[in-house]
Amino acid sequence: MSDSWSKRTKAVHGGIRRSQYKEVSEAIFLTQGFVYDTAEQAEARFIESGPDEFIYARYGNPTVSMFEQRIAALEGAEDAFATASGMAAVNGALTSMLKAGDHVVSAKALFGSCLYILENILTRYGVEVTFVDGTDLDQWKAAIRPDTKAVFFESMSNPTLEVIDIEAVAELAHAVGATVIVDNVFSTPVFSQAIAQGADVVVYSATKHIDGQGRALGGVILGGKEFIRGTVEPYLKHTGGALSPFNAWVMLKGLETLALRVNAQAETAQKLAEALEGHETLERIMYPGLKSHAQNALVQRQLGGKGGTVLSLDIRGGKDAAFRFLNALTIPVISNNLGDAKSIATHPATTTHQRLSDAQKDELGITPGLIRFSVGLEDADDLLADIRQALAAAAA
Repeated sequence: MSDSWSKRTKAVHGGIRRSQYKEVSEAIFLTQGFVYDTAEQAEARFIESGPDEFIYARYGNPTVSMFEQRIAALEGAEDAFATASGMAAVNGALTSMLKAGDHVVSAKALFGSCLYILENILTRYGVEVTFVDGTDLDQWKAAIRPDTKAVFFESMSNPTLEVIDIEAVAELAHAVGATVIVDNVFSTPVFSQAIAQGADVVVYSATKHIDGQGRALGGVILGGKEFIRGTVEPYLKHTGGALSPFNAWVMLKGLETLALRVNAQAETAQKLAEALEGHETLERIMYPGLKSHAQNALVQRQLGGKGGTVLSLDIRGGKDAAFRFLNALTIPVISNNLGDAKSIATHPATTTHQRLSDAQKDELGITPGLIRFSVGLEDADDLLADIRQALAAAAA
């Protein structure tokens, strides 16, 4: 594979390894273990495995390795470790490197399960966590201390779509030697250059855009080889968060069409946001590609002007109106995933962020009327007409 290849080419050919049959489509090595020619070979492999040698599926697998190498090439990372889900990736990246007494600074606008890890799990084991408004650099400056071990944030927050300046936060963190861990799901590997912009570690829920067709769970942690193989791999191979070979194959096939799907979805999302901005039934519309978005200038610099595949609609009339809107939709499905070929509408206050207190929801801008709308691959005009009639139903 050439380093000069574009992302689209790497997403099709990166990490390929073929068996003796020279198959075109990647093989699924659906096995939990591997056979050794001799006892001496087994002993040697447990002492140190070579780059194309495997011991046990929890440690590594040829199909999984293809996925890891391909997405690492796509992201511009030295290495990657694939996990059973996106949350296994978040947990693995944080827990593998932290111990009692360490200090972490995190943006407070996070997916509910990410908040749970930081608020409930890490603190249970003696890790101190400080939360900040991720868009406010002064808060990052005040919170990052000489002993801060890591900073964590979603490059584009879920579900209010705030965009955090990776370069600026990384500069502050690196000044004290802290590791920068970025959850990059909403920015996608297609639009983001997080590693080049200063992130040390990037995590994805591959369940989202990478699969993109609602089939399988998966996640991945990307970073430097020393961190991935020296810190992450020992933790995950002993705690069991590895990706299955079949799911790795699904993700490999998803990568082949990732750029085509995500670009089409973002184009439709931009059209919808522009058409719906100022609609009388909406308190506000949140989409990073809109010029009215608070971080639109940052989006131009950090994401090449691409606002992503998700927009959020804050519907007048609160929960009742939001539910009328959801129930009136005929094309999008009501579910809690995103990044799918099918458009998906979610009510975060009662689903993905349900466990948060009312005060936390208020602080994060998760109102009773908020709908997270993940744009799929349907026709833009069909979606717009459907959203408009659902908004009319919400206002009735």
